[in-house]
Amino acid sequence: MDIATQMILFATVVENGGFSAAARDLGLTPSAVSRQIGQLEDRLGTRLLNRSTRRISLTEVGRAFYSRCSEVAQNVQEAENLVINMVDHPQGTLKVAATVAFAKAQLLPLLPAFLAENPDLKISLDATDRVIDLVEEQVDVAIRFSEQIDDSSVVSRKLATNRRVYVASPAYIAKHGLPMTPDDIGNHNCLRISTVEAWNNWTFDDGSGPMRMPIKGNFEANSADAIYYAVLAGVGIARLSTYLVNGALEQGRLVRVLPDYADETSDILAIYSNRRNLSPNVRAFIDYFADAFGPVPPWESKDQAA
Repeated sequence: MDIATQMILFATVVENGGFSAAARDLGLTPSAVSRQIGQLEDRLGTRLLNRSTRRISLTEVGRAFYSRCSEVAQNVQEAENLVINMVDHPQGTLKVAATVAFAKAQLLPLLPAFLAENPDLKISLDATDRVIDLVEEQVDVAIRFSEQIDDSSVVSRKLATNRRVYVASPAYIAKHGLPMTPDDIGNHNCLRISTVEAWNNWTFDDGSGPMRMPIKGNFEANSADAIYYAVLAGVGIARLSTYLVNGALEQGRLVRVLPDYADETSDILAIYSNRRNLSPNVRAFIDYFADAFGPVPPWESKDQAA
């Protein structure tokens, strides 16, 4: 037993007035308690307690030592209570990372309701498309797409299927024409994302099996958010998630290209570093958004009903 534990044990013996009472309080045997006090005295090289058949009393050294042991026991109890209170409900600061486009389009609009349900919680959001290290950057939970996960040590929970469709602006289609088959895509200016090369291999599946096509064009960006605004401006054709473009499609600012095709090979995931003893902050966040985005995500509900 380490000395800190023995000090707490010693304080308990003194406060209970004997080995037997302390043993009952701690769930130990009187002999085990007596043995530990003896080892503590041997460690310190002095007697702390005077023992008789009926009672114990403190030596002068024991009285001085007890005051410090009592402080240690109190500090340990206060620290334990602090942790228990902190894990009792979501509170403090939760550091969240999310891709720029998803944070702006879907996460931020729901945060007021989430924070209203968790009034003691603060959110620190890092909206970024770069690769992040959860542990090194002390990120509690991140929202990422399955193609971005290359660390087998992280734990993930699916929030929604990330359905991607092919879109262009009416102005681009008026100027360059509408592709009729996937093979026609090679004759168009396709917008690339520079952060994950796999995103630049577009997948088309007509039921006979997926066909992957590397795309080329004169514009690339490190964020789907930038690609979204580029396609709205008429720069070219893009493959983008429905969570981002469905509003523009409904408003007529974008049109579906090859509407018989959609890519559903990706998932939107909440990732965190450890499943064991998951904090109430992370659990509350993941549970809330898993419920908000499933089983049919809100950005798909109108499309699915149609």
